[in-house]
Amino acid sequence: MRFYNTHTGEKLKSTFWAQGEFIPDALGDINKVLRDHRTNKIADIDPELLLLLGQLNGKLDNSKELHIISGYRAPESNAFLRGHGSGGVAKRSLHMDGKAIDIRLPGTDLRHLQKAAMSLQGGGVGYYASSQFVHMDTGRVRYW
Repeated sequence: MRFYNTHTGEKLKSTFWAQGEFIPDALGDINKVLRDHRTNKIADIDPELLLLLGQLNGKLDNSKELHIISGYRAPESNAFLRGHGSGGVAKRSLHMDGKAIDIRLPGTDLRHLQKAAMSLQGGGVGYYASSQFVHMDTGRVRYW
């Protein structure tokens, strides 16, 4: 899995799953790169979300970096975004539980990315054309 955090400029190439097990050090590295860039707080990212991203990469035959717009979001960052007109920020966002991610994949049409994510039936998928990202989470299956 390859990540590029669009806010911090950090890049990570990581194998987080091998021989039927998660690799703790790799998960720690991923937690760091997906941290809340506003507060610098790190939280555990749901490993199921990472598996879902791996499935997405497979579906798209992607080996390039996923651009991360938002991974973990601390409660104070979530409240800030809700209070400053960022449309679509849920009061109890799954980002605050490490169960959601906002991504884009340069060179891939955003609608194509959305449809690939929806086809996985792994959780929620949101399409944000004006902000140029697709939201994925491990909550119940739903689309917006």
